[in-house]
Amino acid sequence: MSDTPIPAKPSPSPGDATAPFWAACAEGRLRLRACTACGARFTPTRAACGCGCTRLEWVEASGRGTVFSYTVVHRAPDPAFRAELPYVIAIVALEDGGRLMSNVIGCAADAVRIGLPVRAVYETVGEGVGVPKFTPA
Repeated sequence: MSDTPIPAKPSPSPGDATAPFWAACAEGRLRLRACTACGARFTPTRAACGCGCTRLEWVEASGRGTVFSYTVVHRAPDPAFRAELPYVIAIVALEDGGRLMSNVIGCAADAVRIGLPVRAVYETVGEGVGVPKFTPA
């Protein structure tokens, strides 16, 4: 057994464009960007819509979706993640539009499958910063 301390997991560094997303997650809510021209919804890092519009607004999302794709991680990329092995990284297709990459928690890794209905749960990782994770619905 090593006396080396386990490093902290990295957490988001909100900027002006993404701060509303992380703050909403800290409050237990999911917000997405929406195009004011065509209504398309997407993750917070986009600065423009596929239609070319740059007028975006923040909208509330339900936090429900389905697993679009996933992988099970068996070897931690960093010592901070070892205690969680194995864990699932998934792309979740949100019912409100858009896709998010996150973890699926609250079930065995081998229970996750494409099409699994999920709902968002939130983990506060810093002052006013939360991250969405998903659990079977």
